[in-house]
Amino acid sequence: MSQPTITAVAGPPGSGKTTWIRQQLAAETSPALYLSPGSGNVPIDQTCIAAEFPQIKTLTDGEESQLAKHLENGVSAYIELGFYLQLTTVENLLQSFPSRRFAVVPPEMKDTEWHQWADVIVEGIAVSGEPEKLSIWRSPASGQVLDPASLDLFWYQEMTQGAYGKVHRAKGIFDIADGRSFYFDFAAEFKETAHEELPLPRWLEGRPQRFSGIEIVGENLDETALGQTLEDCCLSETILLNYQEQVKQALLLGEEETE
Repeated sequence: MSQPTITAVAGPPGSGKTTWIRQQLAAETSPALYLSPGSGNVPIDQTCIAAEFPQIKTLTDGEESQLAKHLENGVSAYIELGFYLQLTTVENLLQSFPSRRFAVVPPEMKDTEWHQWADVIVEGIAVSGEPEKLSIWRSPASGQVLDPASLDLFWYQEMTQGAYGKVHRAKGIFDIADGRSFYFDFAAEFKETAHEELPLPRWLEGRPQRFSGIEIVGENLDETALGQTLEDCCLSETILLNYQEQVKQALLLGEEETE
């Protein structure tokens, strides 16, 4: 049995840490797991990785105690350290098991604490904002279903355009009215949003029993207004059930037409 290995990854927000880890996971042929400590009840990256790589074990906050056991059983671990964490957060683990430290940093960044900490420097993408000036706002939305038009207005015309403070980075997973779940990703440096449907089954029976939520990194964030606007995007019980019935009928009709 090969020795268990920890791959610890750190760097500024938006530099490409999660993207780099996903590339490594895509090439993994042995049992592996992913942990991003400090994400609390908004495990966006864990949810995306679990959907994309069902063979990869993901741990959320509160499950860290399981990590050593997995490592002892020969499972490799990828640990992503957000910019809001001290680099010493998992130092005991890194000292206890064979490990390598990777810093994903933009090429214009030099001689940072990430450079000093890492064994290997990975060239990341450009980022905006100075990490020490940034704050992070998270809000779970599990069980909520958003109206697509309201979500588009909030994300594309308000949040990313500065209506709630200077946003440098934003990620979100949202269930929408037709039962699908979408991942949204915004980076201010490139002034654009990427979004993709997660490979999950449509949820058309009441409120979704799966994770959804949002994470925003920025300066002078109006957290109260952000929370209220997100709440205003959510569908009421009556409207949700009506939407779901319409979608089920449309899908059934489509199946009949293809027979």
